[in-house]
Amino acid sequence: MDGGGILLRVVVMGVVATAATDLWAVLPRRLGRPTLDYALLGRWIGHWRAGRWRHAAIGDAAPVRHERMLGWCAYYAIGVGMAGMLMAMLGSTWLRQPTLGAALGFGVGSVLLPFLVMQPAFGAGIAAARTPRPWQARLQSLATHAVFGAGLFAGAAIFAKFII
Repeated sequence: MDGGGILLRVVVMGVVATAATDLWAVLPRRLGRPTLDYALLGRWIGHWRAGRWRHAAIGDAAPVRHERMLGWCAYYAIGVGMAGMLMAMLGSTWLRQPTLGAALGFGVGSVLLPFLVMQPAFGAGIAAARTPRPWQARLQSLATHAVFGAGLFAGAAIFAKFII
């Protein structure tokens, strides 16, 4: 498999997985549970230029221009980057014969990024410890990242089964 073919597969895998998490987010919203507003992700990134990486409460930070678009673009770029990390860990052979277990394991493990980076930087504490319902937030994050893992598998399987 050439580099261009691998890159295309990684991009498709990341976009499919990220879109799966978008679809999944409909359920918690319908149950009245808050989900991440990607404008806040854009706001966080927008403050990096000024050297501000951490906020007491990201919602109280000054808005940045085009934060919603920046957040959505970053969200999908992160999904594609995570797909690239999975491929780098498992190799191009996995792309030809993807397994659900490996993708789910990677997806569940990827919950460490929001627990240890984003949530503390947003002011929510490690693993959402400073939120009103930390365990609810943790379980929701874990479920979302499991869905992301399933989406990684689905994205890889599209190529493995139909395109090769």
